[in-house]
Amino acid sequence: MRASGWQILLAMLRLPVIAWHLGRAGTLGHMSQITLLPGWMRRICSLVDKLIRSRGARRDAGSALAEALIRLGPGFIKFGQALATRADLIGPQMAHSLSFLQDRLPAFSPNLARRQVAREAGRPLDDIFRRFDDVPVAAASIAQVHYAELVDGRQVAVKLLRPGIRRLMQSDTTLFYSLARILEWLAPNLQRLKLVTAVDQFTQISDFELDFRLEAAAAGKLADNMADDDGIHVPWVDLEHTTAAMLVIEWIEGIRIDDVDALTAAGHDIESITEVAARCFFNQVFRDGFFHADMHPGNIFIAADGTLVPIDFGIMGHLDFADRLFLARLLTAMIERDYDAVARLHADAGMLGENVPLTPFAQSIRAVAEPVMGKPLGEVSLGTVLGQIFQLSGRFAIDVQPQFNLLQKTMMMAEGVARQLNPEANMWMLARPLASQWMRDQASFAKRAEDLFEGAMMLAARLPRILSALEARQEPTPVPVKSSWPFVTTLVALAVAFAVFFT
Repeated sequence: MRASGWQILLAMLRLPVIAWHLGRAGTLGHMSQITLLPGWMRRICSLVDKLIRSRGARRDAGSALAEALIRLGPGFIKFGQALATRADLIGPQMAHSLSFLQDRLPAFSPNLARRQVAREAGRPLDDIFRRFDDVPVAAASIAQVHYAELVDGRQVAVKLLRPGIRRLMQSDTTLFYSLARILEWLAPNLQRLKLVTAVDQFTQISDFELDFRLEAAAAGKLADNMADDDGIHVPWVDLEHTTAAMLVIEWIEGIRIDDVDALTAAGHDIESITEVAARCFFNQVFRDGFFHADMHPGNIFIAADGTLVPIDFGIMGHLDFADRLFLARLLTAMIERDYDAVARLHADAGMLGENVPLTPFAQSIRAVAEPVMGKPLGEVSLGTVLGQIFQLSGRFAIDVQPQFNLLQKTMMMAEGVARQLNPEANMWMLARPLASQWMRDQASFAKRAEDLFEGAMMLAARLPRILSALEARQEPTPVPVKSSWPFVTTLVALAVAFAVFFT
């Protein structure tokens, strides 16, 4: 989303209120310690902090910021959850605190909820549900959830969009975009962090959450991807009654994954649950490139038969094949403690700044990772380690990769869940066989030939348009296209593909 000058001006008028809440919570004092900000900006933050900080303000930076964001409203809460992905910007400890920022608001009235159901369905509520509970089971900034039963007896959860939330979120995202542009102008050092790109990503996620048809589609895609995987069940969606503002999805009975006492009392095998959870997460990220990106404990249940059941598909992550391959190689190098390979992977991906020597970078990675390698999860924080590695981006001028932001947040959430579930687990060892098998599958001759052939066909389809655009730039008069052009293009594309393959 791109804001107009008028929208930016209106957004700026909200700054005094925002600064007041940030200052009262003690957040500005912590911001004055961010070295990436210009000195004059840090001094202003420090001065305002001394003037308006509340006596009861929390000393912990993450808690202080979370408190301020909750006071500022729904859009800021969502922004705080997104900010948890930026350990390179706010530090690993604050990022870890914000990753569990909870999103709760008072419920809207039962009468309003019932009218909304009838409006979305286009007919009376009783024609769809034989039971609809007025008291919601959960109420958050975006939506609230009610238990219901369809007329055919199936149990469902009915998720209703909060009235007026679209307008409020649009106002907030305009503000965030304006602030990102201004910060990059005032502090050129921040351009490397790609703040505007990060706000664009946040806006896309918010738009996704505000249309339940997209969440229904995400649940369907995840169900298709995981259909042959043992130990996981993705709830079905009632597409007939789902609209942009109402999601009707299978009701799930189970035990929260972090309730270890209840799981043990019910006879569940904690070790088995840990292995299934690790395998399912790995397959989503690496095999499918499509993963559940909001994995806090309240979104993962264990059914009576031990099956893992994720819920709430409003935030999903996507990674293309090149990114997955980079991450798999990076994970393999880390598991094998080959830190020189880690450094080379960053260099080959074009992520390191110009003239950055690889040896010092490899040493820095070793200094962060080596102390925790091989230790059980209860003794280390992989999220903290990951955040420390991302903080190296400033020292070595590493370009931040926005496509990995959601994955980082998801890994920190998954780590928190795994730590409560099984602190003795060694996540590196659980990942090693999965990473090795995936790498072998992707490196096979058949797989590479298949990928190259698909790439060649895509290139063959696009090449005429690319060359036509180039010709239009160079020559004033368009050159007629001969009828044999598609055949020639295909031959050229195949020749290029096979030349690359056999190199």
